[in-house]
Amino acid sequence: MVQLGYTLSSEEFRPNELVANARRAEEVGFGFAGISDHYHPWLDSQGHAPFVWATLGGIAQVTERLQVVTGVTAPIIRIHPAIIAQAAATTADMLPGRFIFGVGTGENLNEHVTGERWPPVSVRQEMLDEAVAVIRQLWQGGYQTHHGPHYTVENARIYTLPDELPPIYVGASGPEAAELAGRIGDGLICTAPDAEVVEGFTEAGGNGKPMYGQMTVCWATDEEQAKQTAYDAWGYTALPGQMTQELALPMFFEQGMKIVTPDMVAESIVCGPDPARYHEQIKSYVDAGFSHVYLHQVGDDQESFFRFAEREILPKYQ
Repeated sequence: MVQLGYTLSSEEFRPNELVANARRAEEVGFGFAGISDHYHPWLDSQGHAPFVWATLGGIAQVTERLQVVTGVTAPIIRIHPAIIAQAAATTADMLPGRFIFGVGTGENLNEHVTGERWPPVSVRQEMLDEAVAVIRQLWQGGYQTHHGPHYTVENARIYTLPDELPPIYVGASGPEAAELAGRIGDGLICTAPDAEVVEGFTEAGGNGKPMYGQMTVCWATDEEQAKQTAYDAWGYTALPGQMTQELALPMFFEQGMKIVTPDMVAESIVCGPDPARYHEQIKSYVDAGFSHVYLHQVGDDQESFFRFAEREILPKYQ
């Protein structure tokens, strides 16, 4: 049976609020949570982007069972993979057996901040491949040196390694990324119920590995109100093509939203109070082959969603 999780949206909440939401998610019965790793929010109106590695330390202190996955970290430009390897090892030590390191090729929105060139996706995939290899090498312990086409590591040793190393799941949204994820990852992360991505991941070596799908929703007592909230807080998701990977600033996403309407957003985000629609969308992920689905409630009202999920959603999957 599919396992359900909850999304900790770093773009919408302060770090202490994210910690409280993680504790609440565990209380109502979610088995895991995904947490975003951003330098900027997608939109200025979202308002936040705390440093995820500090937030994870807080979550470790207030939860006992909740599994946490970064969804996803880009270990390729903004932070060197040797530093991320240390951060992930520390987090895994604080969340023993409960941390999954989710990685991906990132977005220009977050990675441009150091002034480095934003390369094409084919190069970013090469960088991710090498970065994951560097991280796994450092997790072996002892002094490690690496000289590759994209990264250099010299005599680096991670002293605090967890008793159980975290698995590395790879985010994918297309066939090339799915192939990479299947080849180098211990699991898959995707933001849509895309059977082709699942197939590509499986054929490249991912058969039998966990597959996590993020499902965005907006619960409210009134469907039209939910549509408007989803549009205001998360409407950028209806932008076409590769815009979400290429735009550099939140203001550009806000400009792009001029071509988006609340009805367009509602085509991919379940809106309103009807539990049947939530179950139907979860089923679409299951039918595509996903083993785990984590729900992202858009907007400020997380507590009403927690009560709704506890009453109408979670019991069916326990």
